[in-house]
Amino acid sequence: MRLEQLQAFLAIAQIGSFQQAARTSGVTQSTISRQIQALEADLGIELFHRSSHAKLTLGGERLLPHVRKICQEWQTATEELADLIAGKQPQLCIAVIHSLCGSYLPPVLQKFCHDYPDVQLRVTSLGSDRALKVLKDGMVDLAIVMNNRFLTTSREMVVEVLYDEPIEVLTAANHPLSQYEFIPWSELIRYPQVVFKDGYGMQRLIQDRFERMEATLQSALEVNTLDAFRGVVRQGELIALLPQSALLEARLDPTLAIRSLASNHTSGLADGSSLTRRVVMVTTQDRLQIPPIKHFWQLVLENIPLQIDQQLSALSPAILLDNVS
Repeated sequence: MRLEQLQAFLAIAQIGSFQQAARTSGVTQSTISRQIQALEADLGIELFHRSSHAKLTLGGERLLPHVRKICQEWQTATEELADLIAGKQPQLCIAVIHSLCGSYLPPVLQKFCHDYPDVQLRVTSLGSDRALKVLKDGMVDLAIVMNNRFLTTSREMVVEVLYDEPIEVLTAANHPLSQYEFIPWSELIRYPQVVFKDGYGMQRLIQDRFERMEATLQSALEVNTLDAFRGVVRQGELIALLPQSALLEARLDPTLAIRSLASNHTSGLADGSSLTRRVVMVTTQDRLQIPPIKHFWQLVLENIPLQIDQQLSALSPAILLDNVS
């Protein structure tokens, strides 16, 4: 049983004539007759009385409402796919790590909404591992996350590197570690930390580094917002390891200090090199063919790496000096 046979059956039933149905469908009468014969052979029942008018048999009358529904569903499906290819999708869903949501992403969102006013943009702030999972599950169209090669290596994934950035140490301005310009790992591991919750790429990155150094991460508190990190660290006891892009507001806060990690040649511990993270944009091959998704992808590539360079270079020397004095 084939779709064109059902469409031929519906056309004849509506018009009442094999000849006129064939003309309307753009085929010969012999072609439409063969389609009906094949359909009747598959079903094992005659569908039309062969007379001057194509009148439905009892079997044809029973079949008609089902064929109407099948053909309508097929028409709806093809229209929706045509709209998708043309970029007429109702919404675009993305998942993004916290550090980009309040800084680098808003200009991209504004440009996209201007270019695609009929597409509702939905942005969810998630940890990297969770964001990649909901992308794989089809709940979002695109994710901007910290790279996790174990979750982005499947063949259907498209991964674009956006930037690499150092991990720095956030402390209270009067914390003992603030006396260092470059904090040695041997000193860092002595202090309790506030960390991201499990499922965040940063939590995995830091835990992995401590394990490789055979050191114990003193995880005193778990939070999941940058405001919470600043508020807790400001109290004076806990420190935090955070990516550079997450520390833009902290650089303007006189109650906080930001320090770099010492490289391995100044560290007394094995594998005590400076710590970095890589931020990537991820989607699937099929989604990247859809115009709104492809456009958003291009906007990110054109804007976010450039913004990172501009914002970090725009920090005044006085502010940077305050954070290393």
